[in-house]
Amino acid sequence: RYLRPEVRRDRRHIVDTVTVAMPPHNPHAPSDAPLDAPADSNATAAPEQVKPRVLSSMASVRSYSVNSGNSVVPLRPAVKDYAWGIRGLDSRVARFALESGIIDEVDPDMPYAELWIGTHEKGPAHLISGTTLEELLNGQLPFLFKVLSCGKTLSIQAHPDKKLAEKLHIENPSAYGDANHKPEMAIALTPFEAMCGFRRIEEIAQLLKKHPEFAACISDEAKLAVFMSDDPSLQSGALRTLFHSFMNCDRDVSTKQLKLLLKRLYAEQSLNPHDHESPPWERKCARAVLRLAQQFPNDAGAMAPFFLNYLLIAPGEAFFMAPNEPHAYVAGEIIECMACSDNVVRAGLTPKFKDVPNLVDMLTYSTGGPSIDAGTPCYGDTRIIRYTPPVPEFEVMIVTCNPGETLTMPQLSVAAIFIVIEGSGNTDNEDGQRLVMRPGRTYFVPPGCPPLTFAVNETKRGPLRVAVAHENLHVDDPTVVNPEGPSHWKGEFDVDKPRLEIPDLGSLSPHPSPRVMQPKD
Repeated sequence: RYLRPEVRRDRRHIVDTVTVAMPPHNPHAPSDAPLDAPADSNATAAPEQVKPRVLSSMASVRSYSVNSGNSVVPLRPAVKDYAWGIRGLDSRVARFALESGIIDEVDPDMPYAELWIGTHEKGPAHLISGTTLEELLNGQLPFLFKVLSCGKTLSIQAHPDKKLAEKLHIENPSAYGDANHKPEMAIALTPFEAMCGFRRIEEIAQLLKKHPEFAACISDEAKLAVFMSDDPSLQSGALRTLFHSFMNCDRDVSTKQLKLLLKRLYAEQSLNPHDHESPPWERKCARAVLRLAQQFPNDAGAMAPFFLNYLLIAPGEAFFMAPNEPHAYVAGEIIECMACSDNVVRAGLTPKFKDVPNLVDMLTYSTGGPSIDAGTPCYGDTRIIRYTPPVPEFEVMIVTCNPGETLTMPQLSVAAIFIVIEGSGNTDNEDGQRLVMRPGRTYFVPPGCPPLTFAVNETKRGPLRVAVAHENLHVDDPTVVNPEGPSHWKGEFDVDKPRLEIPDLGSLSPHPSPRVMQPKD
């Protein structure tokens, strides 16, 4: 008998390793046979010994065949540890990496930040055999799929459009490793905080008056432009002047003013911890500054909430960031899909390379945050929700199968990647492929693959959720609004703004499972 370590988790995701006896692998059994298939009587039993866990003995690897070109293929994503990641098993990225076999154990001190699933050269996904996904496809996917676990704030940043990306790649290939643009969409897995887009000019003007330390980091010319920009046609120029002034403020001045600001805010919070006189959005803004200053001491970027919208996104909600729009993710966990690129132009809240001149020049300086999207049901089934951005490279579906139910995915005409994000279950299809679904397991679905049918045992206490990314098949019918268009969010002053647009579900049947994907819903 062979022995292998097995990972067990309790409800708090605390992991300990025990050794359990496993039956010998039967080489004469079919490739889709379960792990406990009886050994052939003519087979010679292996000597009893202890062996480390190997991928070939994992149920997710041995439960199907990949002989056909239309087979679902297991993937091993790339895991990234950055300073802003979540440490140890508190990180969903760490747990997913452990389940997919990328790592053998989780380091409790390691900040696990990102899981990359795609063909980008900085983090290509691999097959179990070691072949890269790009080699299997003989080319690149147009999108990159990620899981992010944010324990602290990411840098103030924006992503270049294609023209600028080509220019930056030629001028500085070490900092900008490819020539592609990077529009991106984030879907929250947990409550998620982010700074996205410039505040309305009226809000910035009020914050300049309320916080003299912030105003001291801005030139008189920039402040005058903000206060005199009642005409909408002047606001973009006023924002540019203000942002340029702030980002080019002398470091000694900005550091001194930040210390004075923090001293005052801490004093005000100590004297009046339950302040209800200031508007809620102003109190939230002040708390955000204190939080960022703790994470990045002496970095004037901690004052970013004074000019960027501060948003809280609920699980299941999504937003789209077009190129040349400022943003910084603050805390929480998301799945993220983007064009296949890693180009980031940074300006603050980071020890990495900062490119302030290019960031100042590239931004659109439009006001208002991104549209918050709840997705829309598709393919006639309310359990399949699509999130569609206004770009051709990608869209995402979230598939939910409840206990006691089955759900058949639509047949896709394009290549797709899916990852189990919650719950457990199993799948089957017309080719007899059987997959064990557990959070973190990741698969490639080739075009025209027989549709998978998900099933969840009725004894399970929660649903199975799977995130599917593929090339955009509904680009003419996006569910999210491009921030480059007319302003659609009135800012934090507008307390009566609608949170979500709930789709009309009356015309949809509850659980049909269409099998062939149509070009339109």
